[in-house]
Amino acid sequence: MTVIVKCFAIARDLTGFAEQSFEVSDNATAGSVLETVVAGSPALAPNAGRLALAVNLEYVDRSHVLKHGDEVALIPPVSGG
Repeated sequence: MTVIVKCFAIARDLTGFAEQSFEVSDNATAGSVLETVVAGSPALAPNAGRLALAVNLEYVDRSHVLKHGDEVALIPPVSGG
């Protein structure tokens, strides 16, 4: 199945893309998609544990099961004032 991955801020810088389609297995989870992205962009690995994941604009945990066409966002922590 196909999912769309969107990367924000440092995740975008480290992966080199803002949005990209990925072919994943049926019953893939948000966490497994993150692992797929990290495998293709190893520079993201040190930050992967701190990323929040959202599917279709709602925050989810890594065990969330995806459906064809879902949009998975990789969102780094935000800081500042």
